[in-house]
Amino acid sequence: MKAAFYFENGGPEVIRFGDLPDPDVGADTVLIRSGWISIEGGDLLNRIHTPPATTPFVPGYQAAGIVEAVGDEVEGLAPGDRVVGFGWNGSHAELFPVSQRHAYRVPDGMDLKSAAIIPIAFGTAHDALFEYGGLKPGETVLVQGAAGGVGLAAVQLAAQHGATVIGTASGAERLARIEPFGLHHGIDYKTQDIADACREITGGKGVDIVLDLAGGRGKDQLVSALRAHGRYAVIGAAEGTLPSFGFFELIRKAMQVTGISFGRDMHTPRVHALLTSLFERFADGGLTMPVDREFALSDAQAAHEHVAGAHPFGRVVMRP
Repeated sequence: MKAAFYFENGGPEVIRFGDLPDPDVGADTVLIRSGWISIEGGDLLNRIHTPPATTPFVPGYQAAGIVEAVGDEVEGLAPGDRVVGFGWNGSHAELFPVSQRHAYRVPDGMDLKSAAIIPIAFGTAHDALFEYGGLKPGETVLVQGAAGGVGLAAVQLAAQHGATVIGTASGAERLARIEPFGLHHGIDYKTQDIADACREITGGKGVDIVLDLAGGRGKDQLVSALRAHGRYAVIGAAEGTLPSFGFFELIRKAMQVTGISFGRDMHTPRVHALLTSLFERFADGGLTMPVDREFALSDAQAAHEHVAGAHPFGRVVMRP
């Protein structure tokens, strides 16, 4: 099979493209012939920070395609079925092996490109807001990095739940593009102080929930924007230095900090039911996600460079 892979951590320049052996099909395996591959934030962070367990290492969390083969123990899926799959690595390839617990049937009428970008973006946002954030109608949410995939998902889900949504992005034009998704207040993080703007919007109270999708970019301002006893969801990080919380910083604000890792729960019946609901909402037009740019899998290095440096609006996808 053709695949993108690397041998050591580093920038996009470590990614190579070429032939690798086809994956083995274990008893629990659903082997997907990838149609569309979504580049997730964790793909970049792992490339930089997580030493590859084996080499050559094929990165990538998520792809949608057609089932090529299934293992002897797989039930409910067969070759020819349309699915989106999740794995901690392996999606940047023509063939993507996942456990049957990490394969999700794509509804009739939904195109595979849309399916490829739904689970992690919308599932992560949903967990941060509701499963662990306890968002209530009327509360105020601050989405740091609102123009990315998880950010746009969070803006839509929070607004549709009756929350007031504040989002950060770079520039008035970019913020204006987010407004149709449900954004109530936009903050240009390059020219405005996030904490001051949030206090003005909330009448001095501070926001109820912070969703930090770009850790390392203004973390102190985000903490300052949060009300006492507020909730801070640590979701993602930009490339580079990772932030940290001080012991007394947590105590003084009496803040609740929750780390969100949707992938840890994606095998569970709860998440399978959640994704079924999200697929239905997407198919009905209640949710949407723009694709910023499409690349060939052979241009995986350029695709990673684009995600890292071009601030994509929505998701970036690749096609074998």
